Amino acid sequence: MKLYRFSFKAMGTPCEIQIYAITETKAGRAMEAAISDIQRLESIYSRYRESSFLSEINRIAAKGGSIIVDNETAGLLDYADTCYRESDELFDITSGILRRAWDFKSNQLPDEAVIQALLDKIGWHKLKWASPVLEFPLAGMEIDLGGVVKEYAVDRAATICWDRGIQHGMVNLGGDIKIIGPHADGSPWRVGIRHPRRPETLLQTLELYSGAVASSGDYERCMTIHGVRYGHVLNPKTGWPVSRMAAVSVVADFCVIAGSASTIGMLKEQQGKDWLADLGLPHLWIDVDGQVGGALTEEC
Repeated sequence: MKLYRFSFKAMGTPCEIQIYAITETKAGRAMEAAISDIQRLESIYSRYRESSFLSEINRIAAKGGSIIVDNETAGLLDYADTCYRESDELFDITSGILRRAWDFKSNQLPDEAVIQALLDKIGWHKLKWASPVLEFPLAGMEIDLGGVVKEYAVDRAATICWDRGIQHGMVNLGGDIKIIGPHADGSPWRVGIRHPRRPETLLQTLELYSGAVASSGDYERCMTIHGVRYGHVLNPKTGWPVSRMAAVSVVADFCVIAGSASTIGMLKEQQGKDWLADLGLPHLWIDVDGQVGGALTEEC
């Protein structure tokens, strides 16, 4: 059995799938199906594509009105609704509109008046969601499923490979990872958790036989002004970046759960440590003072 690596780009990030297969043909078929599904999800839920279903939803949202969604979209909205409630309304898929205020390439802080105007258009509770109908009573809102879809795509890609007879492998979409199964010899995959302030340094290396890991941090898109770091994880209630956690990593059975949990851990600020501990999943956090904590064993 041979290891096959496939590198590609999707959802705006470098991706890699590694799988063990008896033949190159079997590996190729599984890989083609997995990548095709990732591209399918990108075409449906990308906010950068005018032809996407998400863009169609947001055209309705901009003027106010309702739209009927398919079962897959309904499932994602149901999950987003659960995250909204479990996070005390901090994980909010209507908050993507804040990017109109925050340009992290500009190295300039936005005007508070601009942020306040956008906050009026944020709040999942302001929508009416009764599957399959999504209604926008208030014009000018929008939704962004970017915080859910990439992790969902990771889980689907792993399942697609498994369904095609692949029992050993790993899916990695921009650092969101799902283990299909251990290496062919039974050894675990080694996954490095990098330091948010020193990219060349690893906080910890995990050995994963199964499950998924995802991370969230203030290092992906950020700017530093007068010695203060402003990251891209924005609080939907204030419109400003979170300022307590530097990075959070979570291990779970599914990548979509690991991803949302790591984001909520960031959004919870000072309460993030306790929230993650109560969640009961293996995790690792580092705050802006450099303190490290969590309950993450090296072998999972």
